[in-house]
Amino acid sequence: MRIDGNSAYDNKEDAKRKWNYRYTMVAIIGVLLVAAAALIAFDNNNQWTAEEENNIDMTQDAEDDLIGGGGINVVKPLPTVDSRDTPSDPPEQNRVSVTAPVNNGKVTTVFSGNGLVYSKTLDQYVIHEGIDFEAPVDSPVMAVAEGTVTKVYNDDKLGITIELTHQDGYQTRYSNLSTDRMVEEGDVVKAGEVISGIGMTALFESLDSPHLHFEVWKDGTAINPSTFID
Repeated sequence: MRIDGNSAYDNKEDAKRKWNYRYTMVAIIGVLLVAAAALIAFDNNNQWTAEEENNIDMTQDAEDDLIGGGGINVVKPLPTVDSRDTPSDPPEQNRVSVTAPVNNGKVTTVFSGNGLVYSKTLDQYVIHEGIDFEAPVDSPVMAVAEGTVTKVYNDDKLGITIELTHQDGYQTRYSNLSTDRMVEEGDVVKAGEVISGIGMTALFESLDSPHLHFEVWKDGTAINPSTFID
């Protein structure tokens, strides 16, 4: 049987094309498999990273909970203790050293409380929130108890004034003073320490004899100084 030359050539070319097609398909399938494997590995890696981050966040939250709930002892700085701190024993129970603000001072005007007292200077009855101790000008004025100087100022009505803050919410105010140069704000003074002298600087008590105008305050309310000192 005779075979045409062109037909044999065409058959060879067809066979060659088929094998090339098969190799191409195998290569494509191989590339797809490699790509799929890479995607799976990438996804697994991301999932592991997310889990690790979540574990870290949970660990941090647990630590925060322990700190907030007392699970970890946190060292905090101790507060500074001075005379403005408030121990449990109030001065009127004689647990604190208390002295008179003026030696041998004569009481000339008493604490009025809810009543009124006559003011010679104003020529009318007024509320008097302290006690006036008469003594010569420049007589020493002393802190009645240990305390911290919280204010030194010139009051429009009562003249040069020094305010001390004591324990348990007490404050003492010394007015109609001669000088504001013996102590400064922030100083801690002892009971009996001289802080100024008696003057004539109180405008609203200028017709009275030289005296110390002395006030005691408890938690922001004026009280009778006789309950604070003997």
